[in-house]
Amino acid sequence: MSDTRTLLADTCARLFTDQVTPALIESAEKGAWPGALWQMLEENGLTLPQIPESHGGAGGAWGDAHVVLAACGRFAVPLPVAETMIGAWLLSESGLDVPLGPLTVAPVRPADRLSLTKAGAGWVLDGVAGRVPWGAAAGHVVVAADSDDGPMIALVARGSAKVEPDVNLALEPRDTLGWSDARVLTAALVGSGLPAHALSSAGALARSAQMAGGLEFLLSQSVKYVTERVQFGRPLASFQAIQHQLALLAGHTAAAGIAAQKGFAAMDAGDAGFEIACAKIRTGEAAGLGAGIAHQCHGAIGFTYEHSLHFVTRRLWSWRAEFGAEAHWAAALGREVTARGADALWPYLTSR
Repeated sequence: MSDTRTLLADTCARLFTDQVTPALIESAEKGAWPGALWQMLEENGLTLPQIPESHGGAGGAWGDAHVVLAACGRFAVPLPVAETMIGAWLLSESGLDVPLGPLTVAPVRPADRLSLTKAGAGWVLDGVAGRVPWGAAAGHVVVAADSDDGPMIALVARGSAKVEPDVNLALEPRDTLGWSDARVLTAALVGSGLPAHALSSAGALARSAQMAGGLEFLLSQSVKYVTERVQFGRPLASFQAIQHQLALLAGHTAAAGIAAQKGFAAMDAGDAGFEIACAKIRTGEAAGLGAGIAHQCHGAIGFTYEHSLHFVTRRLWSWRAEFGAEAHWAAALGREVTARGADALWPYLTSR
């Protein structure tokens, strides 16, 4: 890791250790917006690390975003940091200005479709998008929509949609937003620098980093617990069965971390489709297995609301399904490999 990213990781660790307390997470899960924490993130340049300075970002790379998102997953930060990064990227790559404040993106489900129609000098938006992260709380929604001119990116103000509130398993907002002839603030054709299915791909990549960070928390928390907890006169860590489970958790954590890191490196290189699919598949698998191992190591105490373990495990279970679960990305990977032909598989793998 470069000196800059080491400094960025240290900044995230200090800020989140001080501010992201169980009390703050519980408050957010009850519907309170952690505005003070969001302001600190913006002031420290943590919400737009990979966005060019000309669009209000920090001018870094996707590798910098990886550092922040992994920390967000490790500390269960209850804010749309990933969604803001993705929305700002879609806007900036399409030549649109990035507003201050939290952003979210839509649609996030493959079956949902939004449409833009020309209305005088502007555009109006129609359609319904489900499971939008922080759909009602974010200041703006960045939408990917179809139009007669082609695929477009648009910016929509909060309050322009009919909202049906909902949450995921982690009690993070996942709202349904419906627009009917809603005037958008600005819109443009999808930027030439954006890959196909840019929103879903970036979302899957972001969730991969968050899950990898969450797994790091599970590993450190589990090691700490079994080292301190004594049963039958011995620390739990001295039992071979526990050691075996921790070794499995460590392996899954390491594999997930490398897969996510590789995906972000490929984004910076400009060709990340294969790596994003691999990252979402591997981190999703690790999230399911890792959460189970962590709860087994903690025993009954890990299932209590008073213990901090569930703040991360519930997010892992939720994030695993968002922006495409393992089956979705495995099918996409399979189609890509099949299209290249059997003879091209090994050369392609060894060239990545």
